[in-house]
Amino acid sequence: MSQNRKIAVVGLGYVGLPLALAFAEKHEVVGYDINADRVAALKQKQDGNNELAEENFQNKDIEFSTELSDIASCNFYIIAVPTPVDVHKVPELQMLKAATKAVGSVLKTGDYVIFESTVYPGCTEEVCVPLLIQESQLAYKKDFKVAYSPERINPGDTKNTIDKIVKIVSACDEEALAVVSRFYSDVITAGLHQASSMKVAEAAKIIENTQRDVNIAFMNEIAMIFDKLEINTHEVLAAASTKWNFMNFYPGLVGGHCIGIDPYYLTYKAKQVGYEPEVVLSGRRVNNNIAPFIAQKIVKNLLQQNKKLSDCTTLVRGITYKENVPDTRNSKVLDLIKELKEYQIQVDVQDPLVNKEQVSDSMGLDLIDQPSGPYDVVVIAVSHKVMKMDSLQDYLPILKEGAIVFDVRSTFANSDIPESITYLSL
Repeated sequence: MSQNRKIAVVGLGYVGLPLALAFAEKHEVVGYDINADRVAALKQKQDGNNELAEENFQNKDIEFSTELSDIASCNFYIIAVPTPVDVHKVPELQMLKAATKAVGSVLKTGDYVIFESTVYPGCTEEVCVPLLIQESQLAYKKDFKVAYSPERINPGDTKNTIDKIVKIVSACDEEALAVVSRFYSDVITAGLHQASSMKVAEAAKIIENTQRDVNIAFMNEIAMIFDKLEINTHEVLAAASTKWNFMNFYPGLVGGHCIGIDPYYLTYKAKQVGYEPEVVLSGRRVNNNIAPFIAQKIVKNLLQQNKKLSDCTTLVRGITYKENVPDTRNSKVLDLIKELKEYQIQVDVQDPLVNKEQVSDSMGLDLIDQPSGPYDVVVIAVSHKVMKMDSLQDYLPILKEGAIVFDVRSTFANSDIPESITYLSL
């Protein structure tokens, strides 16, 4: 089998596509996705996520398809589909279940199924394996084997690419673990970590992002405390970071489909087994309150200037969940925009990385190409490289006298602040 691998990658998003292309350097690969527009673009070597250029598709043995029959001849199946939460913060597993059923319907004796989607501990064996058995009518561990190897892709990161990140691997038995380890060794140069069980690997993935969420929540909370004490948070962090063991985290909006989602998978499972999480959920509450806090701080400053809120105009720059990616999923900038609009403040939104038509259709936001001004407020929400200005002086032409600049990521915290600007940050 090691000499005749034919690999199917199910789900061609931020995780699946780079993985499929990496394997396609050495093996025959079929990239499968139910999104016909996505597949059509990939056939033209165009990645709508702006992560991979056309040259990344060159000299790769890969076929892109929406047809399930095209993956039926594969013997390794990698499932890398999104696992969001619903409006109640409960794991939303529909896409994972659908992908698992699809693979199960073409599964054959001797095949391997590897899950990379982020899930709660136990989900692979409790939810996915029964679906594979049901659809394939094959015997688990005897006829087919299952592994779990969590994705560690960092969208927008051109340094820590998929091959340079240590890969956690786990499987249903020792034989499968050995096979899957050799399988990933073909594309991962950073090395592998073999987990003792799939539950351990699932849990490791969950706590990676949960740890970041809790640490950022602490920084967000001290930023709110220091705001009341009229202390500059970034000056405090600069001083504290001179100690060798101080961990450098910074306040900010925490969204996206990983850090803002994964903690809920952990807390969901914790509650199932009778434990009520405290630290994790408190961190989520703090981070979810940052958008209202920013809006309130802006409003307070506008009112101190005796301005009528309904006459005020605001420019929000950047609406994605992080820098240099076009992904708006679970972006807390959208929450901030909603908060500002609830105060009857007029809001213009600019983000050259996102698809304007998609944002308009899905979110009801009409993005502008260029700021007009003059604005009472500018919120520097996401500092994309393509839209970053060199200094606050560059903003003066679009600002009213005494205008507020709220710098969410404190890009200009250590810069000279023009006297005509009221500069705010977390």
